[in-house]
Amino acid sequence: MIFDHSGNVIGQHQVEHRQILPQAGWVEHDAAEIWERTQEVITAALKQADILGSDLAAVGITNQRETTVVWDVTTGQPLSNAIVWQDTRTTDFLSTLTTGQQETIRFKTGLTIAPYFSGSKMNWLLSNVELAQSPHARFGTIDSWLLWNLTGGVRGGIHATDVTNASRTLLMNLETLDWDSELLEIFGVSRESLPEIKSSSQHFGFTDPHGPFGTAIPIAGILGDQQAAMVGQLCFDRGESKTTYGTGNFALLNTGTEIVRSKNGLLTTVCFKFGDEPAHYALEGSVAVTGSAIQWLRDQLGVISHAAEVENLASSVADTGGIYFVPAFSGLFAPYWRSDARGAIVGLTRAATKAHLARAALEAICYQTRDVMDAMVADSGVPMKEMRVDGGITANSLCMQMQADIMGIEISKPLISETTALGAAYAAGLAVKFWSTRDELRAQWQESRHWSPTTSVESRATGYAQWKKAVEKTFNWVD
Repeated sequence: MIFDHSGNVIGQHQVEHRQILPQAGWVEHDAAEIWERTQEVITAALKQADILGSDLAAVGITNQRETTVVWDVTTGQPLSNAIVWQDTRTTDFLSTLTTGQQETIRFKTGLTIAPYFSGSKMNWLLSNVELAQSPHARFGTIDSWLLWNLTGGVRGGIHATDVTNASRTLLMNLETLDWDSELLEIFGVSRESLPEIKSSSQHFGFTDPHGPFGTAIPIAGILGDQQAAMVGQLCFDRGESKTTYGTGNFALLNTGTEIVRSKNGLLTTVCFKFGDEPAHYALEGSVAVTGSAIQWLRDQLGVISHAAEVENLASSVADTGGIYFVPAFSGLFAPYWRSDARGAIVGLTRAATKAHLARAALEAICYQTRDVMDAMVADSGVPMKEMRVDGGITANSLCMQMQADIMGIEISKPLISETTALGAAYAAGLAVKFWSTRDELRAQWQESRHWSPTTSVESRATGYAQWKKAVEKTFNWVD
C-alpha cells in the first residue's frame, strides 16, 4: 500500500499466498513464495499509483509476528517452510519446561507458555531441519526475512528486527529490550543466528537498487501487525486501545512506558519504540481464529463461495437458533490459554441451517473479543466506553453491530480500515521526517462508520453466559 502525506491510499495491490497444512495442528507458509509475492505487489502498487520507486520517501514493513523462518545466508533460500503463529507442533516441548523455567520466561518476556510464540518454533527447526544449526543459518520473523531480501539478500542483506517483533519470540527481555542469555539457553537458540533488535521507527537500511523498487530507498519502519495497527489508529498514549480483526483477532491497550503484568490471561508486550525515545508497552489479548473461521466456512465446509457472502447469509435469519460455535481449531488463546481445546458447535437442532451457522460464526468473533476486552478492563481498571476497530471483518456491518450489542459499547471504524499498513507507513514516515510530529498524524484521523448497542443488559448477560458454557465444552479434547 502506498500512502501520500494526507494518509490517503494512492496505490495498492494484494495477492493471497498458500496456507500449507501438512497434518493436524501444523500450519506452514512458503517463505520463498512470500518474498516472490512481496516483489509482485510492490511492482503492481507502484504501477497503479503511476509512480517510480524513487518517488517514495521511505518504506515500512509490517508482518504476522510470530511466524518463523530459517534461511541460509549463502544461498538466500529458506531451509524449510516457515512455521506459522497458529501452529501447535511445539506443545509437547513446552510441556517439558520446568516450573522455574516457565516462571522465568513469563516474567522476562511478559508472555505465556504457548506454541504461538517463535522461541519454541526455532527450537523445533533446530532439532528437525538439516543445516538449521549451520553457522550460515539465520532465524527471524517475516519482517526480518523481508528486510534481509529487500536490502540485498546474499549481496549483503541486513539482518535486523524491531522491538515489537522481538518481544513475541520468548527470547527478548522486556526490560533490557535485548536477547536474553538465559532465555536463549532454555530454547537452544544462538545469539549469532538472530537479528539485531532495533526501534520500530528508525533507519534500518536502504533497499537494493536491483530489487523491486529499482532504487535505494530508506527502510525506516518495522512493526508487528498488531502494534502497527495501534500506530495506524494513533493509539500513542496510555489508556488508548484498538481491536484488529484479521485471520485472528487482537486487542491492545497502551500502558505507556510502564510494564503492566496481567492477572487475567493477557500478554504484556512492546507497543512501539520511536527512535531513541523510551519504549511504550501494551496489554494484549489474542484470539486465534476469527477471520479464519469464515475461511473455514468457505474452504472446508463450502457453506459460502466467497467470504463476503457470509453477511447476507447470516442476515437471512434473525438469530443463531440457539447455536454457539467456538472455533478453537488450534486451542484457545486469551484469556483461556488452553492448547487442549478444540472447536465445537453446540445447541444444534433439526431446524439448524447453514445461515444459523454463519451467524454463529460471526457471533463467535464478537464473543471472543468480549472475553479479551473484559480481561483488559479487569487488568487496567479502566471501563471501556468505545473501541476503535480495523481489519477485514469490519467491512461486515452485521458483525460490527453484533460486536456493539454483545459488548454494550460504541464501536468506531476509521476511514482507512487497513490501519496495519498505515501504521507501518507512519513509523517509516516519522523516522525520515515525512511527517514531523505525531500530532500532525492525529489531525488526519477520520471516522467512517459508527455502531451503537441496541440490546438490553439482560439479553447481553444471557447470551454471554451461554457462550461461556459452550467454551467449557471445548476443553480437554487433547491429552
